[in-house]
Amino acid sequence: MKNILSIGGSTSNKSINKKLADYTALMFKDATVQFYDLSQNELPIFSVQLEEVIGMPELVLDFVELMDEADFLVLSLAENNGNLNAGFKNLLDWVSRIPGRKTFNEKPILLMATSPGARGGASVLEIAEKSFKRLGADIKSTFSLPSFNENFDVEKGIVNSVLLAELQTIVKGLN
Repeated sequence: MKNILSIGGSTSNKSINKKLADYTALMFKDATVQFYDLSQNELPIFSVQLEEVIGMPELVLDFVELMDEADFLVLSLAENNGNLNAGFKNLLDWVSRIPGRKTFNEKPILLMATSPGARGGASVLEIAEKSFKRLGADIKSTFSLPSFNENFDVEKGIVNSVLLAELQTIVKGLN
């Protein structure tokens, strides 16, 4: 049985990226899913000086433990002004400070993004694909869901049959 960690890369408590990540994680067969809610885990903004004063926050160590226990990560990134959500980037900054660790520790990842717009977070996906590999991410596939409000229903999931078939094919290939 595969242990999957679902992460919405957004600090919003109404995150559409968390909805997409959770929906997708539940598509995997013979898997247990842990759900990580960044909006419930506020961290102080990283700085070397703050780290010297407070050390490594327990929330960061808890997140790392969840990542390390997972066999696979389903990560959907929010796009804020064409870049990573500041809260998620902050979490990565803290994790990167753990001695002897690459941030993602070579964990296999399905990397996704969605947005209300027609590009579906394409800019943040491009940035993440380039930078996450240097942080030890083993990106197995990517998926972008454009126009979230038109293509996703909270109770039904993805309602666009072409996009649903694309995601199902990706998940099937990763099972």
